[in-house]
Amino acid sequence: MNVSAELINRTLDRETWARDRLAAHAGRVVRFVVGPARVNYAIDDGGRLRGATAAPDLTLTISPLRLPGLLAKPGRWQELVAADGDAPLAATLAELALTLPMFVEQAFARALGPVIGQQLATAGRQLLSMPEYAAQRFGNSVARYVGEEADVAVRASEARAFASDVGALAADVDALAARIDALAAKTPLPR
Repeated sequence: MNVSAELINRTLDRETWARDRLAAHAGRVVRFVVGPARVNYAIDDGGRLRGATAAPDLTLTISPLRLPGLLAKPGRWQELVAADGDAPLAATLAELALTLPMFVEQAFARALGPVIGQQLATAGRQLLSMPEYAAQRFGNSVARYVGEEADVAVRASEARAFASDVGALAADVDALAARIDALAAKTPLPR
């Protein structure tokens, strides 16, 4: 058995209600796709996960860049996870995902005590939210800069018109210089 299935099953061993929810889908195979990584799990009669090679009944796909955001806020499942296949199984997994923070907090509380475990889980969620927060702040800053500096920016049509005006002015200056040279040639300079 792979490490991720073992970890999930250990968590499920303490949560009978969650195993019961999964056992309702016994025999179904779910594929998780995170970037190039793909892993298939079959759900057994006891609601535990086992490695599988069979074709999936459900494929759940999430971008590796969006995975931290999902782990920080599992309530965004519908927004971040693409589900293709068995809709009832997808709905069950979405519901179970909402309890992920509780599982993590319980694991930290067992290992470190209730106060430190809670604080560490909260800090972990905040750290997982940082990349998305930074991207939003950067996007907002760029949008604000572009909005404020839009009057300074020159459009292509304005640049072409300016170049045409400069070209016409240069031609006028050349014509004026030629007339001045012609007048200078006709008029003797005083001594």
